[in-house]
Amino acid sequence: VLTQTVEYALRAVVCLASHAPQPQTNVQLAEITQVPPAYLAKIMLGLNRAGLIRSQRGPNGGFTITREPHEIPLLDVVNSVEPMQRFTKCPLDIKTHDGRLCPLHRRLDEILGAAEEAFQSTTLADLLAECGDSVPLCRDELQSLVKLD
Repeated sequence: VLTQTVEYALRAVVCLASHAPQPQTNVQLAEITQVPPAYLAKIMLGLNRAGLIRSQRGPNGGFTITREPHEIPLLDVVNSVEPMQRFTKCPLDIKTHDGRLCPLHRRLDEILGAAEEAFQSTTLADLLAECGDSVPLCRDELQSLVKLD
């Protein structure tokens, strides 16, 4: 299950990638992605610290992505705001597990591993390539919502 913060971060980078290289302000991003502006500003800090986006102040300022969409796996976005936590030992510290995971935690870790692999193998470019009538935040839909001038 993705947290709201992770989904918001993914919405923001998809929006930036679809508008690249045109910068988008926090207000524009918040409107397009339907993320509260104050919450989005905090998310953007995490993305900036991770080097996925850059921000520029001034009249032509805003946020832009730092790499080409095909160079940004979704895992980078996820880990920039809420790193995936895998199970490496029993979270209950049960001594009889002797450093092994019980069947429940082993299976949960396998599921997390599969999700991590899917996030790593999917890039922003993959998402942009799938744009269609039912997919939110795609280029045509974004352009009708916000003027790019």
